[in-house]
Amino acid sequence: MISSSKAPSVAAVDWGTTRMRVWLLDGAGKVLAERRGDDGLITAQAKGFSSVLEGHLAAMGAPEALPVIICGMAGSRQGWLEAPYVSVPAPIGAILAGAARIPGQRRDIRIVPGLAQRLADAPDVMRGEETQLAGAGLPAQGRHLVCMPGTHSKWVLVEDGSIAGFGTWPTGELFSVLAAHSILRHSLGEPPQPVAAESPFFRDWCLKALAEGGDIVSRLFSIRAASLLQDLKPEDAAASLSGLLIGGEIASANSRYGASAVPVVLIASGALGRLYAEALGLAGLAFRAVDADEAVRAGLAEAARENGMIAKNGVAA
Repeated sequence: MISSSKAPSVAAVDWGTTRMRVWLLDGAGKVLAERRGDDGLITAQAKGFSSVLEGHLAAMGAPEALPVIICGMAGSRQGWLEAPYVSVPAPIGAILAGAARIPGQRRDIRIVPGLAQRLADAPDVMRGEETQLAGAGLPAQGRHLVCMPGTHSKWVLVEDGSIAGFGTWPTGELFSVLAAHSILRHSLGEPPQPVAAESPFFRDWCLKALAEGGDIVSRLFSIRAASLLQDLKPEDAAASLSGLLIGGEIASANSRYGASAVPVVLIASGALGRLYAEALGLAGLAFRAVDADEAVRAGLAEAARENGMIAKNGVAA
């Protein structure tokens, strides 16, 4: 329920594949209420997107006419309404302003579009991360490299407030696939234990990947061999694999974008953020950390302003 006597100006929703987060924000973007659930894309496809959203809003005491701004997989081809991709390069503000409106709803509901990189030799897409970029407080001028860890980690080159290009490293998915469906599953344990950034095995294997410029394929089986020949414990094997994959990602991104010569911004939260912060430090890369939850909320508030749902001076439109 709303924890303040102040009326909300907009509902902001981060709608992922398996989970969703809903915030009621005032005109300045301050959080008045928050709700999280497992009603992600997969569940909403079965229950109906409108009913899922309205159920959360009703539980929060949101007014019936409150506008809603959404980012993430609700705007995918399998989602509520496909919000067409915006091609890069493109200014961040222009991307946010192109939110697609859901027809036939009693309230104003819009979905922020994703991004498409239409290069013949490097096609790529993203949904949701563009909103984090908008809320990360990036300077309007200059060149910056943004790292957003996750199942599919994104590295984004931003130049003078415009997204110049980006790349995807499916590091989280690779870890899951290798842990569940490869020979390494016998070494990591089922399921693998959470990995701590302080683990010496995480650090050691991250340094191995960095030293070899991200060439990690030949190293993967060494983790299995270490469990057989050196009694590597399952929790240490999991830390080794995590360090190898994250170190490989950072080495590869550094090679592609020259991260050592560009200010790096890390948008992440929790344990994953700590792992990437440790790995970036091991790589000798200076970075500024931004909390991912705060970034997506700020980005959704900015999207609401760009679409006239709340005024840019913080007063309800």
